[in-house]
Amino acid sequence: MKTVFFILLWSVGFSSISIAKINVTVKEVCETSFRNVDKIEHKTLFLTTSQYDKIRRKAKAKINTKIYRYYNILSKGKRVGIGVLITRKMRTKKATVLYAFDMNNNLRFTEIMAFGEPPEFIPNSTWMGQFQNKKPTKKFMIGKDIPTISGSTLSARSITQGARIARAIYEIALKSK
Repeated sequence: MKTVFFILLWSVGFSSISIAKINVTVKEVCETSFRNVDKIEHKTLFLTTSQYDKIRRKAKAKINTKIYRYYNILSKGKRVGIGVLITRKMRTKKATVLYAFDMNNNLRFTEIMAFGEPPEFIPNSTWMGQFQNKKPTKKFMIGKDIPTISGSTLSARSITQGARIARAIYEIALKSK
């Protein structure tokens, strides 16, 4: 019995050590990327079957849900951006990434909000910077216009697919909302 308890305690201790902690809020990230943000409205998006199908085709990625959290980013009562949260499985655990678009359809920034994998699989800021201020024409194809990361290929692939999904959600379901 003592052995089982020790093994359980040991595995719980090490599993908690290996999980990356991200200490940033949606508000903090948006305020650094958009001017004079005075309000961030959190909303829930329920995709119709038609929207779901269009988004899946446009993103060229597997989508597991029709429900998404998004944020209207406001300055002086006017919407200046939209942030879309995408949660995807990396290897065995999930990560949540915020993709924010300005009203000119540019992907303004990408920020990891939660990351369940070990910290060594978190892409560095240089790699994540590839997603800043990108025009709508950017394809976000891993290995073509987005390089892979040695040792973190699954993280790179998931974040890149998430960018395509977020852009498709923005263009099909949120831009005109």
